[in-house]
Amino acid sequence: MKKIVLTVVAMLSMTMAFADGENANNINETEAYNFSINSYKLSVALGLNLDQTEAVSDIEKNFSIEMKNAGEANKEQRPELVKEAVNKNLSYMHAVLNNQQYHKYLTLMNMTLANRGLNF
Repeated sequence: MKKIVLTVVAMLSMTMAFADGENANNINETEAYNFSINSYKLSVALGLNLDQTEAVSDIEKNFSIEMKNAGEANKEQRPELVKEAVNKNLSYMHAVLNNQQYHKYLTLMNMTLANRGLNF
């Protein structure tokens, strides 16, 4: 009887440890899609004027929402949603920024996506 109780306790402990690790994995996976960007630092890095700063701030808010939605989607849908969000963001930014600013933004975006493991 004692062996059975110890076996059950051991099984429950292992199951809880496995479930805890799985939950932490899911949290880390969705954190990669959190794109809360500091608009002030981005505007300084790109040398934006006031009008550009406001437009970029709005674009980044929309991008952040779209990336959050991608992070909450099914694993099968995520790559397509990320690609769609990034392409939309880049097209909007290209309309607002000049060529030099856009090139610098593109470099920053590529580095950020690569650092988060969101290559597509």
